[in-house]
Amino acid sequence: MDAYFYIILVVGLLSSGICLGAGILKKAPNDLTILSVAAVELALLVYLVGSIVRVIAGEPIAGEAWEFWGYLATAMLLPPAAVYWSILERTRWSNFVLGAVGVTALVMAARMNQIWY
Repeated sequence: MDAYFYIILVVGLLSSGICLGAGILKKAPNDLTILSVAAVELALLVYLVGSIVRVIAGEPIAGEAWEFWGYLATAMLLPPAAVYWSILERTRWSNFVLGAVGVTALVMAARMNQIWY
């Protein structure tokens, strides 16, 4: 596991905790929950830039490159989709959708590490 995974681990779990807590408290999506998911997207963007730099520097991906980049692209599409959902449906259930983003990004980052190494 590398530093990028640990960044996703911390940010993803914090985001999920914030969003799930807001859902349990029956709150509608608010700035805090949406910004926590934006932090997950920012962490994934850092992962993307770091991965591009590593590839340019000559560090090879041990597994299939298309699979790694596919996981990363899919993970990066999840936060905007969840935020869009939460803007359209302003109920407490949207917070559970937002909460799923952090955990999903974490699982996908773990898989990306398996592919990389």
